[in-house]
Amino acid sequence: MSRGLLGLVFAAAVALVGYGVFRFSLHAGEQPIPAVVAKNDDAHRAVSAALDARIGRFLLHDRGPSIAPGAAKLVALSFDDGPYPLRTPLLLDVLADLHVRATFFLVGNDAAQYPLLTERIAHDGHEIANHTLTHPEHFENLDAAEVAAELSGGASLLERYASDPAIRTMMRPPHGRYSEGTVRAAQRAGYQVILWNDDPGDWRARIPAARLAQHVENNASAPDIILLHSGRISTIEMLPEVVARFRKAGFTFVTVGEMMSRLPVPAINHPAKMPV
Repeated sequence: MSRGLLGLVFAAAVALVGYGVFRFSLHAGEQPIPAVVAKNDDAHRAVSAALDARIGRFLLHDRGPSIAPGAAKLVALSFDDGPYPLRTPLLLDVLADLHVRATFFLVGNDAAQYPLLTERIAHDGHEIANHTLTHPEHFENLDAAEVAAELSGGASLLERYASDPAIRTMMRPPHGRYSEGTVRAAQRAGYQVILWNDDPGDWRARIPAARLAQHVENNASAPDIILLHSGRISTIEMLPEVVARFRKAGFTFVTVGEMMSRLPVPAINHPAKMPV
């Protein structure tokens, strides 16, 4: 190979690497987190802030999985916290009117405080999963034994009122705070760690229903796990419009567990943008 051709090849390689670094630097502050960390996934690759893990997530997210068009038009509404008197029954009434089954990540102590509400969630056909026993403020700082105790304690209380396998197989960290260590501990306890594809921020105070609905609709993807909260009136008020828009766009509402039974985890973690 001539010296001139070698120079061209080298220049092309440098340009390609430079472009990759440029793309990564552009998105360095928005490295994609997984919507699901499966029980057997590598926690370091999935959630670590280390550079090698971030680059791996960036490259995988950029490539994405190959799925048949329309196959992933599934949306799961997931509700954290509670149950709460008054507002959780209102939420359940609206979901019943809309014929939507959702996934409730319940706190063990709250479920024990309102057992009839917990039983109603199960009776209405919704999925119940584990949101820990006490909802620790800084779950990411717990050690492995503390994570295991929170999950085991939460599951034991939830199982007094519901017999849902998701109680022992699906968890969401309180406040969405986790570390590589807490994810590993949850995996060792037999759990899939369920995060989300979209967080419209209904946990913030005084966000109007119209703004929440606009966020959910503007950020729709196929598939879509949406993070919501059980005790928010604005969330309840936005549901009829959001459900109607997604259904008009051809989406089917499922629980998180149903979505995971229909789609491979990479498809959930790398969804396609989808207008609704």
